[in-house]
Amino acid sequence: MTAPATTSPQALRQAAAAWPDRTAIVDEQWTELLDHDEPITLTWKQLLGQVRVFAAALVESGVAAGDRVAVWAPNSYHWPIAALGTHYAGAVLVPLNTRYTISEAAQIIERADAAVVVTVEEFVGTNRLADLLGHPVSRGRTVVGIDLNGSGALPSPAVSWTEFLTRGTDLGPADARADAVADSDLSDILFTSGTTGAPKGVLAEHRHSLAGAHAWGSNGGLGPDDRYLQANPYFHTFGYKAGILPSVLFGTTMVPLAVFTPESAMRMIAEHRITAFPGAPTVFQTILDSPQRSGYDLSSLRLVVTGATVVPVVLIERLQSDLGVETVLTAYGQTETSGFITTCTADDDAVTIATTCGRPYPGMAIRLDNPDANGAGEILTRGAMVMRGYLDDPAATAKAIDDDGWLHTGDVGTIDDDGNLQITDRLKDMYICGGFNVYPAEVEQVLARVDGVAEAAVIGVPDERLGEVGRAFVTARPGAQLDPDALIAQARESLANFKVPRSVVVLDEFPRNASGKILKRELS
Repeated sequence: MTAPATTSPQALRQAAAAWPDRTAIVDEQWTELLDHDEPITLTWKQLLGQVRVFAAALVESGVAAGDRVAVWAPNSYHWPIAALGTHYAGAVLVPLNTRYTISEAAQIIERADAAVVVTVEEFVGTNRLADLLGHPVSRGRTVVGIDLNGSGALPSPAVSWTEFLTRGTDLGPADARADAVADSDLSDILFTSGTTGAPKGVLAEHRHSLAGAHAWGSNGGLGPDDRYLQANPYFHTFGYKAGILPSVLFGTTMVPLAVFTPESAMRMIAEHRITAFPGAPTVFQTILDSPQRSGYDLSSLRLVVTGATVVPVVLIERLQSDLGVETVLTAYGQTETSGFITTCTADDDAVTIATTCGRPYPGMAIRLDNPDANGAGEILTRGAMVMRGYLDDPAATAKAIDDDGWLHTGDVGTIDDDGNLQITDRLKDMYICGGFNVYPAEVEQVLARVDGVAEAAVIGVPDERLGEVGRAFVTARPGAQLDPDALIAQARESLANFKVPRSVVVLDEFPRNASGKILKRELS
């Protein structure tokens, strides 16, 4: 039996050998724009061929082993080719958040010293290619433009995707680069979301990324008969390391979705008979609440994986009862661990899946630092998926990873007698009311169970008498009307007085980062 790959070039070669004629990617999004009668479809053999050509084009363009290649583009079939082609050429992938402004993107490109930037023209109202070419950061770098609008011509000095691939005629040097990639070589630099300050560049090696992807895919039972709707952004660990990489390892068909809407996701699930659909909690909340849900056949779904700092228990229950999904898993991870720390398994009972995020993945360990009287402490982790460190920031690296190799996550949790981790909250989100610690996650779980509440977020606000008190922000399910006073009264039935929010604000929608997490710093 072939040993699990420890680099992405190994993994892709194994996939092409094991499933040469099975479908690797189906991308229907650009059919009309690119004048195709059918969706873009690549077999594993064809995907390897495209990746080799892309890698050869990088080599021909002067990219050396260890150089950085930035990708600033939405989910499409181009993204796996660019990412895997970067690895195949021995280079380092730098994904860029598609929500970045040009100033934010330029900062990352400059900090990573990217030799090549792959981007797109018009997408959701912004022409990233034009913005990039108009910024000084583009000078001296190869800019590859993916034309998603079918116009053909690109402004100079950008090179179109098609033209760039014509440079990849000599595959020998690219194959030699792929042969030389070691599992300890850097595979990527992912920048943290920056919700609490300037983004940090997380340095991950091939062995970190592949160990996590293999553990994730194995836990979900992925295989070549699965069809995986990939709505999680490829620039994020959830889309790249829990999406592209496990698909390569297990021969699972990738079905990219660039812009999520409940209707587009449900249509694609029905049309492509999607079996696996991981995503942020808000993704499933909107599908469950969609008035159009009954018009789509979602019965092919067998695997849903979700995760965040806190996942509402009621959401897990509805995925099982309302959608009838066979396997619903919650998991927990951070960019600093390639997205993988703990997970539930298909063998866990409903209570465990609904109330915890499981045990450590194989190769990982967890412990709590200085637990309080209730057993809650900061979660520390170490093992096969923990990053090498932060880009050009040894001080931040030393602060995050202690001398014994434990990564300090900044999350608070408890561990039960069976080793299951329950996330209590973020250290920074905790507030003190009248001398008592309040973890907003506990209050949010209570509010999420109130009839008509779609989502809830709680923060601490100043109070002259108690120091801080809770303020809850909620959104309503379609057609529901929420009464702030009634919500406070219902919270009193389940929570001690110091935990009960003193005020409730009803919002139309929450501010979020690109991974779907609520930006509490924008609530006040």
